[in-house]
Amino acid sequence: MSTWDITTIVEELKQARQDWRKSQHNFREFDGRELPSKNQVIQIAQNLCGILFPMRLGPNDLRQESEDFYIASTLEQTLYSLYEQVKLNLIYENKRTKNKDAIPEVDENAKRIVNRFANQLPQIRRILDADIIAAFEGDPAARSVDEVLLCYPGILAITYHRIAHELYRHGLSLLARLVSEAAHSKTGIDIHPGAQIGAGFFIDHGTGVVIGETTIIGERVRIYQAVTLGAKRFQVAEDGHLEKDYARHPIVEDDVVIYAGATILGRITIGKGSVIGGNVWLTHNVEANSHILQGDNQARYV
Repeated sequence: MSTWDITTIVEELKQARQDWRKSQHNFREFDGRELPSKNQVIQIAQNLCGILFPMRLGPNDLRQESEDFYIASTLEQTLYSLYEQVKLNLIYENKRTKNKDAIPEVDENAKRIVNRFANQLPQIRRILDADIIAAFEGDPAARSVDEVLLCYPGILAITYHRIAHELYRHGLSLLARLVSEAAHSKTGIDIHPGAQIGAGFFIDHGTGVVIGETTIIGERVRIYQAVTLGAKRFQVAEDGHLEKDYARHPIVEDDVVIYAGATILGRITIGKGSVIGGNVWLTHNVEANSHILQGDNQARYV
């Protein structure tokens, strides 16, 4: 005889699930799993890192003469796994929006998306090369590009972000968020997959960095730990819910440096070549080549 009242607990948990699904207007149309697997998505991201940088992030026993074979075999397996997760993401979105007419097209849509994603991998690799060079050249403590790739949390975060952003561009917001949150948990760097980030991006140290969904960052931008590129306020719809899908985060133009602890809020523009000092709180546009420092508890032009 069980010490605990398992039957009652199971029944009450069942009722809680049913109440939740009813409140969320969920309906069942499919057998089996209806959401992407977090563990599978994390494994896909790790495999893609090995595919992008096989001799640094691939298996320990890999040799250069077998790089192409490793990439081909791992890519085939990884893309198939991604295809399965993309289907689940599409099914979820169709179910959430009650778009039943799109359900029969899930297989073909998933194949097209995965094919387009795979074709972008060489471009992602080239952009990441620029990010790694920016980190190496921007940090006097870095002794080699290999050290940067293997050790720097900012490079791990931007690598995952480049993958997540490509998924986001194809409408796979849930998959993209799973990838970005995997990097967030590993590094303490929170980059929304919707953020648009140019090449040569470097996050030094990194802990506590937050970059919002509609942020646009140009090329060769460098930021330090605890920087926030966030929203100043949230618009509220007539029904009292927060509005979504509108531009609410900063635009950071090329060659900007933002030092530790700076908080930049709202849809403002930081002009090209500007330097934002540490702990500055900024909610207004900044002209190109400006230097903004903290003073008398407010930002000022120098």
